[in-house]
Amino acid sequence: MMNTRKNALRYGAVFAALAVLFVLAVIWNINTGSVDISVREIWQIIFRRGEIQRQIDSGAAETAVVSAFNIIWKIRLKRVLLAAVLGGALSLSGFLLQTFFRNPIAGPFVLGISSGAKMFLAIVTIALSSWMPTIPVAVTVTAAFLGSMLSMLFALAFSGRIKSMSTLLVIGIMISYICSAVTDFLINFAKDADIVNLTHWSMGSFSGGTWRDVGISALIVLPALFCVFLLSKPISAYALGEGYAQSLGVNVKRFRILLILLSSILSACVTAFAGPISFVGIAVPHICRILLRSSKPILMIPASFLCGAVFCMICDLIARTVFSPTELSVGTVTSAIGAPIVIWLMVSRRRAQTE
Repeated sequence: MMNTRKNALRYGAVFAALAVLFVLAVIWNINTGSVDISVREIWQIIFRRGEIQRQIDSGAAETAVVSAFNIIWKIRLKRVLLAAVLGGALSLSGFLLQTFFRNPIAGPFVLGISSGAKMFLAIVTIALSSWMPTIPVAVTVTAAFLGSMLSMLFALAFSGRIKSMSTLLVIGIMISYICSAVTDFLINFAKDADIVNLTHWSMGSFSGGTWRDVGISALIVLPALFCVFLLSKPISAYALGEGYAQSLGVNVKRFRILLILLSSILSACVTAFAGPISFVGIAVPHICRILLRSSKPILMIPASFLCGAVFCMICDLIARTVFSPTELSVGTVTSAIGAPIVIWLMVSRRRAQTE
């Protein structure tokens, strides 16, 4: 009874802390930049948008208010919301892949899934740029999804034969290198403008997002999150073994297909809108497990999404402010933070196996 109460308090404290960090990360991102905006101004501009917009239209608003309004609504707020949605998606995709492969270092970037999405997106961009000045979002998301599925199929083919975690990791890295090599080869035949756009995009960034991107990514990610949450009981059973899941009435074959589709949709959405972002899908689920001291999917799913959102918002803040006015790619920051976590996981796991 005492343990149950202590666990409930821990879970409540973790979720409350993540919620507070989420709000603070949003405010901090909006507040920080070349122009500092106070929390009071942020609150008024976001929650009194219509009134302030009417003042601006009538010419009654002060210059400082107009400037702060434009910075929040045209630059910073959409960027931080895109980072939150896609960061949560990337973390959730990593959690699903770790569940599917029963491998703690499985993730969309490590298994080459992000690189596959990048390759297909580059192919579509180069092929259609001569006919379409602006490629529809539906086309880019579909291309990224097909690339993700192709890389996932390769990873599946090898995971069935290879049980070694480190060997699977190496194969995933090789898949990533192959996809990157194909992408670099294709770039040689692209136009100069396409080369610049693809190079910038391939480094990972939330800076180019629009309100339309935020809306479309939310329409893809949030239903996927809801579907994953509905699968929390089958995921819990599957984590204990396929035989146990079957004994509880889970159709394992259909369930595995659902996991593949959902993880691919989530990682493809991130790659399509922000480029390949590394190590978030591996590191964040493990951070959640450490905080919760539990691997229950009903807890891990919302915690991974929320923690991934906070993680990417903070990394994006670091990327755009630490060397201001020069902006780093968010992939650089996530790699610098996430890679040491992965190294620690591998070392600690190997040490536990030898003891």
